[in-house]
Amino acid sequence: QVRLVESGGGLVQPGGSLRLSCAASGSIFRISTMGWYSQAPGKERELVATISSGGSTNYADSVKGRFTISRDSAKSTVTLQMNSLRPEDTAVYYCNAKIAPYYNNYWGQGTQVTVSS
Repeated sequence: QVRLVESGGGLVQPGGSLRLSCAASGSIFRISTMGWYSQAPGKERELVATISSGGSTNYADSVKGRFTISRDSAKSTVTLQMNSLRPEDTAVYYCNAKIAPYYNNYWGQGTQVTVSS
């Protein structure tokens, strides 16, 4: 079992920045890929960014060049630095961890990000 706890959401003006963090606890030695997903009202949950245990990253096209995902394996945390935020980035952001050997998905409780003037 793995528990994920997010922090760092909030309200920001367009063009601003936010930093989301996710701390994992429990069977952290089994964690493979970690990442962030977003879900806007009335929409499906979608990938924002992922980072593998080896540090390889993957980003949604809509956030490339604006968001940066990083991971501290020693502290079992994953961070999403979000710059140049846009109103369309408004969503609940969920931390995700895939757990070996079957890559089962674990999710955090979500943190709200609102981009508005």
